[in-house]
Amino acid sequence: MKNQLTLFFLCLFSVSVFSQTNLYENPDFDRIAKRHKIIGIIPFKTTVTLRPKQMKDITPEQLDRMEKSEGESIQSAMYSWFLKREKRGDLTVKVQSPTTTNAKLLKAGLNQDNFAEHTPEEIAKIMEVDAVIMGTFETNKPMSEGASLVLGAIFGVWGNTNKAVINLSIHNAADGELLVNYNKGVSGSLGSSTEDLINTLMRKASRRIAYSK
Repeated sequence: MKNQLTLFFLCLFSVSVFSQTNLYENPDFDRIAKRHKIIGIIPFKTTVTLRPKQMKDITPEQLDRMEKSEGESIQSAMYSWFLKREKRGDLTVKVQSPTTTNAKLLKAGLNQDNFAEHTPEEIAKIMEVDAVIMGTFETNKPMSEGASLVLGAIFGVWGNTNKAVINLSIHNAADGELLVNYNKGVSGSLGSSTEDLINTLMRKASRRIAYSK
């Protein structure tokens, strides 16, 4: 009985650690956000961690394509999350569509491989927005359509259990100042779509983002 209780508390501790949320909010975010009229989201830099056995059955090109597809899917899901709130009148800014964002970035020669070579100010200027949302995403179960096609063709049925960590930052376009940094890890069954995942990850952050009414 004693061993069972010890195991229970160890499991409880491990879950709470992985579910830990870190959220930084610039103390001037509310004041700065009042000047913003439009924000944009770039594809997230994504890392997909497969099991060692699975890695043997996938080429570097397939993994790269999977990660880029997942990064664009996170961008799209994040846009949908903000758009729903905009349509409800719960958002104080407009959100640039991923189609417009990606076209502007492509025209300027920017992509997921070289985002890190550019400052937030440079990226925001290309996008013509007042603030830019960017970040990283790590998962062992990608859920974008492109990733699902690759995984389905190679491995067959994919499980429901997922571990995911998102690190999201919002930068002011004028000076690149960090307005919000949000890091959250979750584990468990998170639904069957990227939208489900983003809703889970953003549930707490929405109460702290100055663009929300």
